[in-house]
Amino acid sequence: MRSPTTVSAIAALAATASLALVACTEPEEEATPGVTADTVTIGTHQPLTGPAAAGYAAISAATAAYFEYVNAGGGINGRMIEYLVKDDSYDPTATQTAVTELVERDDVLAIVNGLGTPTHASVLDYVDDEGVPDLFISSGSREWNQPDIYPNTFGFNAEYVTEGAALAQYAVDQRPDATVCVLGQDDDYGEGILEGVEIVIDSNEVAQVETYLSWDDDLTDQIIALKTAGCEVNILGTINGFTAMAMATAAELDWSPEWYVSSSGADYPTLLQYLGDAGPTLLEGMVSVNYLPFNADSEWNALFRQINDEYNDGAPFTANTVFGMSVGYLFAEALAAAGDEPTRESLIAAVESGGLRGNGIVPLTYSDGNHAGYQTVGIATIDDGVQDYEGTTYHLNVGQVTEVEAAPVPLENGGIPQG
Repeated sequence: MRSPTTVSAIAALAATASLALVACTEPEEEATPGVTADTVTIGTHQPLTGPAAAGYAAISAATAAYFEYVNAGGGINGRMIEYLVKDDSYDPTATQTAVTELVERDDVLAIVNGLGTPTHASVLDYVDDEGVPDLFISSGSREWNQPDIYPNTFGFNAEYVTEGAALAQYAVDQRPDATVCVLGQDDDYGEGILEGVEIVIDSNEVAQVETYLSWDDDLTDQIIALKTAGCEVNILGTINGFTAMAMATAAELDWSPEWYVSSSGADYPTLLQYLGDAGPTLLEGMVSVNYLPFNADSEWNALFRQINDEYNDGAPFTANTVFGMSVGYLFAEALAAAGDEPTRESLIAAVESGGLRGNGIVPLTYSDGNHAGYQTVGIATIDDGVQDYEGTTYHLNVGQVTEVEAAPVPLENGGIPQG
């Protein structure tokens, strides 16, 4: 007969084994990809080389500099932001490789500010299928604003339709009898600009529409067609290199129309790099749109210049620098709102909450039913070599352009969001 001590010992062993079995069979809580106790890792695809590199390569460098500034200030909710940048050369095939590596090898929390309409469109379904937050895409395509189809996808840029409508409205307001034409990239970018123009100007009244492919190296045929049509105002849906190419080609043809340019192709310092000594003369009077605080008297502009000098090796300060730091700020704002223990779900909820404001000329208005970026833009002009807002601001809503007052978001807490 076993002693009471022996029975107790056997019972204790059985209980321990039972607890061990339960522990083995109960699944452990899965860690959030890209999140550790002291870091958050995100990734992006950018054209560091290739036809879109000039100007655009500066964006991710500026974003990285902003994140260094945030990390030096203690990070967001105690976590440092690690930012992985993959070069895709503005080539959709390379984009697919880059984003697959970020998701499957680097295990990022989110893809942030992937650049380009044709490039990002090639990975849109993949990122959605993987359940990865696809935040603040660097493109104004309406494709990103489909929350019922792509619940984790959000745009950042003003939609191209908004920009096209604003440029056309300003053209009509300034020169109601002018002959208006459109030159655009042969994809959602150019199509969106044209769609916006036609909201204001009947399609039959747009005298000429020309397109180009992103890998073209000559616009002579398109510029000759625009000149032959008697175009007086050319509205461009072009990236910086093609804006400069259009202007230089027109100058070679001894033709001087007015140029109204989308924000994606209107950065004055970048255009000067392309145009050289002829730049100041060719660019004088150019009209463009923007929605970020690139103007000289902005507090944000002053902070970003400081960050650029300290954390970006004093690289040339352009509108693309402001763009890169602005999107960095917006991600930091979203991360702060996602809570002390961020997850992919809490990050999406933070964006959809309506609490993010950004740092633009008007606050952002994300919600669960609106995943678009900026829907209000201001008109900027180049006057005596200075590119700045001239005071006219347009909002597009349900196909109608309305002039509104700008309401710039103020700088708070040194530009580092608080949770």
